[in-house]
Amino acid sequence: MYPPAPPAPHRDFISVTLNLGPSYDGSKSRRRRSCWRKWKQLSRLQRNVILLVLAFLGLGGLLSYISVADQWKAPNVRSAEEQKMRPANPPVLPAPQKAEANPENIPGAPPQATRRHFRRGHPNLQIRAPNQDSEDRRLDDAQKREALVDATQQEEHPQRTLVSWRGAVIEPEQDTDVPSRKAEAPTWTHNQSGSPNERQRAVVDAFRHAWAGYRKFAWGHDELKPVSRSFSEWFGLGLTLIDSLDTMWILGLKKEFGEARRWVSRKLRFEKDVDVNLFESTIRILGGLLSAYHLSGDALFLRRAEDFGNRLMPAFQTPSKIPYSDVNIGTGVAHPPRWTSDSTVAEVTSIQLEFRELSRLTGVQKFQEAAEEVTRRVHSLSGKKDGLVPMFINTHSGLFTHLGVFTLGARADSYYEYLLKQWIQGGKRDTRLRDDYLEAVEGIRKHLLRKSEPSKLTFVGELTHGRFSAKMDHLVCFLPGTLALGAHHGLPADHMELARALMDTCYQMNRQMETGLSPEIVHFNLHPQKAQKDVQVKPADRHNLLRPETAESLFYLYRLTGDRKYQDWGWALLQSFNTYTRVPSGGYSSISNVQDPHNPQPRDKMESFFLGETLKYLYLLFSDDADLLSLDAYVFNTEAHPLPIWAPA
Repeated sequence: MYPPAPPAPHRDFISVTLNLGPSYDGSKSRRRRSCWRKWKQLSRLQRNVILLVLAFLGLGGLLSYISVADQWKAPNVRSAEEQKMRPANPPVLPAPQKAEANPENIPGAPPQATRRHFRRGHPNLQIRAPNQDSEDRRLDDAQKREALVDATQQEEHPQRTLVSWRGAVIEPEQDTDVPSRKAEAPTWTHNQSGSPNERQRAVVDAFRHAWAGYRKFAWGHDELKPVSRSFSEWFGLGLTLIDSLDTMWILGLKKEFGEARRWVSRKLRFEKDVDVNLFESTIRILGGLLSAYHLSGDALFLRRAEDFGNRLMPAFQTPSKIPYSDVNIGTGVAHPPRWTSDSTVAEVTSIQLEFRELSRLTGVQKFQEAAEEVTRRVHSLSGKKDGLVPMFINTHSGLFTHLGVFTLGARADSYYEYLLKQWIQGGKRDTRLRDDYLEAVEGIRKHLLRKSEPSKLTFVGELTHGRFSAKMDHLVCFLPGTLALGAHHGLPADHMELARALMDTCYQMNRQMETGLSPEIVHFNLHPQKAQKDVQVKPADRHNLLRPETAESLFYLYRLTGDRKYQDWGWALLQSFNTYTRVPSGGYSSISNVQDPHNPQPRDKMESFFLGETLKYLYLLFSDDADLLSLDAYVFNTEAHPLPIWAPA
């Protein structure tokens, strides 16, 4: 028999079933399920880290794209609204010359035209000091691109060439009619080839120090906060930069002016939902742009000025034609302050120089007509007292309110200043302006003028319902300069005598303070008392805001009398500013206590008018050249922006 067959070997096998039906997707769903399974297996921390990295990379790419696109965008591409006009033969001063003083080595960011700030707050401008050579190359490249665009436009649209009275070549834009009222060039023949003197160089140094702080910590914003190295916003329109344009030109700061001009060209836009004060924005922004245009001949500033002027016009749309105090330049909605329907008299009567000049340059008469209608209505109002006006006026009725209160300080001061300056600006043709001014000066003498004890200082007080107050704002120190200017233009000679007396008083308001800086408000002693000074200061009034009025009147008094004591007084004022308000990191700060030289208590704010007015007037004060912005050719607005005097028709 045969042995039984051996058992068959055991075999393992795997059964695989393939389904190639309609749901087959090439295993993509399996891969997706596998990736999702792996993602879910990660911890929450790991997933958050990955998402954060991806978001950071995406944001970085977007910012890089925006920066590159903005850098190469042609800066001279203008909107149809900006292309409207360019005036013929504008008065142009010679190009600024660099001062001998060595510039400070200003660390700062590259030109701001290639940067964007996406949120309000402290701008990160000081990550690393730029390489100066590379920065200059970037600026040169930008200038070449601008020149290339301009050259291309000129080849495509050839135009006749206009040559200004100082020889600057200006190309009119296509399809632009020359304004019917051409700007008459002032007879300014000053040659700026001479170098500044020692005191002027000190002003240049002060300006550079203030500008360095603004450039580092507040570039493109309204005002510098020098102590905290940050900025504050009022209108969000680069207020300090615009207010300083003509000062830089006058001081010969060519590089700084060019950098600011590029910001105006690339960054200054008025299409924003923001309320502006009609008066403050007119004298600072509109006045600053018009003055920069007149000094440089650069039509960019006039285009911006016309755009801004148009945006202010809704303020005049009131039942009485007396403008509202505020207007939204984006929406065109104007309104009075929230707490009243009144405007202040000084605000509605101190915008005429600027609006009249804008009409003269553009040929658009609505600006001048609106502003002069206010002057005509105020001229005929009742409620005055020998030419003195109350502080408030109602925008609905067009009548004065709060009758019986008269001051030359806040809310009324520049009304009197603009009576005289409009008369001068217009070639001394409108006798109503002159007569209103002369009547007001006599009203001041009759009702507001007194002498202090023990030094017999002549001062201007206030009148409230027949009761005299020996209170005088530092703002009133504009009056000596205004009186002297009127006397220079043919008004009574005794105005100059009063100007000298009031100038002595304003100097003492500074000198009798321990810091050499005037408080905001003083009260004068009217009765002889032992060991009592003429000037008394209340604790709430002893701050100093870097105001320009003392320097302003010193400039007029020296220019029109030649008495060098006014230069010496101005020099002492500059030294006090440097000693008690200069911030080492850049900028100057207003202070809270002018009577404490050891602790003046900085308020951490540099007003735009410190650069726009105070330093400008000090620079002009220290000049011995009467042709430097001659008072026979220019009139300064209340923010120290020079505008040309119109030639007689």
